[in-house]
Amino acid sequence: MIVDLHAHYPMHLVPPDDGTLIDLLSTARGRRRLRDRVRARLIGLASRFGNYRSFESGPRVTMPQLRDGHVGVALSVVYSFFDEVDLDVPYGAPPAAGYLPRLMRQLDTVEADIAERHADEAAVVHDRSALDRELGNGRVALVHCVEGGFHLGATPEEVDRAVTRLAERGVAYIVLPHLMWRGVATNSPALPFLPDWLYRVLFHQPRLGLSELGTAAVRAMVREGILIDLSHMSTRTLEDTFALLDELDPDRRVPLIASHSAFRFGRQEYGIDEETVRLLAGRDGVVGLIFAQHQLNDGVRRRPTKSFEESFEVICRHLDRIAEITGSHRHAAIGSDFDGFIKPTMGGLESMSDMARLERALRDRHGAEDAERICSDNALRVLRAGWGAR
Repeated sequence: MIVDLHAHYPMHLVPPDDGTLIDLLSTARGRRRLRDRVRARLIGLASRFGNYRSFESGPRVTMPQLRDGHVGVALSVVYSFFDEVDLDVPYGAPPAAGYLPRLMRQLDTVEADIAERHADEAAVVHDRSALDRELGNGRVALVHCVEGGFHLGATPEEVDRAVTRLAERGVAYIVLPHLMWRGVATNSPALPFLPDWLYRVLFHQPRLGLSELGTAAVRAMVREGILIDLSHMSTRTLEDTFALLDELDPDRRVPLIASHSAFRFGRQEYGIDEETVRLLAGRDGVVGLIFAQHQLNDGVRRRPTKSFEESFEVICRHLDRIAEITGSHRHAAIGSDFDGFIKPTMGGLESMSDMARLERALRDRHGAEDAERICSDNALRVLRAGWGAR
């Protein structure tokens, strides 16, 4: 079985058209639903170019693909692109109050889709006990997670309340920074079409890590049992996060994840370095490997991978290096980021259907026990230890 720590299942969903045209145009609720549908359609159009293998091939994360790939658990990412790239405010503006309600409606859309279309083969789970029940019945378990702390609010008080609400909805982790500075936490460059130096010229960030909003979010996440995801964090944000956790949790009982990351073999800041791997392992955390050529190939090979065999060798370089640093294969997992605009993905790993092949290859290369750790056990261990653990 595969546990994917970062999969954009909601990316292809469109909120249902549950009202008349008059309702959509004349009521506040209707206009919100119409705006949500238009935004979802625009994301779907962009996905044809930035996500799908071809214009007509369709999403990489669907329920048939999850089942074909033996994916038993998928951390289902909710994210609002049009709020992060909010054209109504200047670059770097703090979050707006309307972002969180739109995010909550995305959670509703995912749950409605599973209940209405896939109830026999999948379920959205909201806590650890529900996750364990689903693992025993053969259905795919989807777990909500959030990418982007900008969704949470414009004041520390709003952020605190938002984290509590998301914990009540069963959100397992939050990635605080993402693609650009929005007043929460500085991020590492992650746009595949821009080198790091050019990103920093075009998208200036302040010389800090966690802001007041980011600090409030970490405090609330520790309190509410929402895991802190180190993905996308700048070096300064990582330093601030570890320092704050040492204050809040000196016994190091709160585990950490980097849900969709890589080891930093090359120069890209996005990958995590040896010291960060050691600190994460010190909290019994896990690194989920992203399947983006841009990040995974950096410092490993110059040419894109064209075949599964080439991609598998790159993946094993990351797995082996993390194991070399930590002493075992206890701290690596899978976090594909499929349908997260990471095109091109690693050759031969084009959709969730290909996960079964990866699982078999890992068993052949590393043996059944270590393969099971990488494919599922490490991720499940961290979820059981940190998700909902107040």
